[in-house]
Amino acid sequence: MSIPQSGGGLIEHRDQLAEYLAQGCKPKEDWRIGTEHEKFGYCKDTLRPLPYEGERSIKAILEGLRDRYGWAPVLEQGNIIGLEKDGANVSLEPGGQLELSGAPLQSIHETCDEVNTHLREVQSVADGIGAGFIGLGAAPIWQHEDMPVMPKGRYALMTDYMDRVGSMGKTMMYRTCTVQVNLDFASEADMVQKLRVAIALQPVATALFANSPFLEGKPNGHQSWRSRVWRDLDPARTGMVPFVFEDGFGFEAWVDYALDVPMYFVFRDGKYIDALGQSFRDFLEGRLPALPGEKPTLSDWADHLTTIFPEARIKKFIEMRGADGGPWRRLCALPAFWVGLTYDQAALDAAWDLAKGWDGQTREAWRVAASEQGLRAEIGGQKMQDLAREVLQIAQSGLAARAMPGAGGMIPDETHFLNALHDSVESGQTPADELLGRYHGDWAGDLTRIYGDYSY
Repeated sequence: MSIPQSGGGLIEHRDQLAEYLAQGCKPKEDWRIGTEHEKFGYCKDTLRPLPYEGERSIKAILEGLRDRYGWAPVLEQGNIIGLEKDGANVSLEPGGQLELSGAPLQSIHETCDEVNTHLREVQSVADGIGAGFIGLGAAPIWQHEDMPVMPKGRYALMTDYMDRVGSMGKTMMYRTCTVQVNLDFASEADMVQKLRVAIALQPVATALFANSPFLEGKPNGHQSWRSRVWRDLDPARTGMVPFVFEDGFGFEAWVDYALDVPMYFVFRDGKYIDALGQSFRDFLEGRLPALPGEKPTLSDWADHLTTIFPEARIKKFIEMRGADGGPWRRLCALPAFWVGLTYDQAALDAAWDLAKGWDGQTREAWRVAASEQGLRAEIGGQKMQDLAREVLQIAQSGLAARAMPGAGGMIPDETHFLNALHDSVESGQTPADELLGRYHGDWAGDLTRIYGDYSY
């Protein structure tokens, strides 16, 4: 989850809210790729999650990255809660999941180099203290009571609020991990087309990256339990946002939606002020109970936008949010998948042609089926495996058309980053299927084996 945002000064009129989003518009030559991924840290001898403090801890990992690799610390109330360097940052999820929010980069080649460097740095520090990291969509064994709590004010507020609005909010916060990519748009019309494709085809990403078939030591009946969790978190701020597909949708409609999402907090002077359930509309009028008489800044608006969690969302860019955390190849495959679909106009048009005839009920049905059945899902006689194959072909063509070379020109384009996904489509096997096969096969039901076999 996000660190405090820097959006700008006082909001003097409502138009500034849509204008803030529109500031993300940029010419195609300036489009970039920002990849984020989360991972679980654990103690190698006990297989328990890393606490925040101690010799083997999240704090020790952050301090090791700071001291050994030159990352600048991010502090909250004197606690190190993140790192910054070269446009990237490392942050903490509520249960200690370590997240890399990558710098805006031009190609998947650069993104993959960034991922590799980060994982090597983390591993070198972790090895020194007897810790390990693993990429999964949900913690396979740990219960909620096992999870540490990171010293971040927004998480304390959110934890208290989650049980009021859903049954799985705390599970999302403390026991899930994702990989996502942030992408640019050229104009309001371009944003609309990309966001519609992103929402409609997010279930395909959920299926291809499904990697959370276990919870509390046993199979949970889903390919992506992380996706299942998001369906019962908080209906006011999650889901497939059907209004995105209505005529006239644009920045202003997103503003209306965001204003109706209840607030979590206001960040002031290094502290999070409780504004749980309060209205940003009231804040605009100086009537926020948490800060009576005070009006918001654009930084407050930017913070509020980070508390909205649909399957894809817009800020000054679009975030693709449907995929489980996973193994190295898929950390590079996720940005390749979405860049291929959205950064070439012919590919974007073809992707929209696939999904534009679906109604809201069909889109939601794909979302549920992808979570439960992965590539074996079927809606209205259409099989997810066939749909995913067609979507991948479009992404492949989009990456080929981009013709973004790597390795000093030795690699002509970025298409090879999709190889792991092509393998899944041809075999019909998701990462979750592979894990379940191991669980029922050579692991003989011993889920502790997952750490030794699937850690980075």
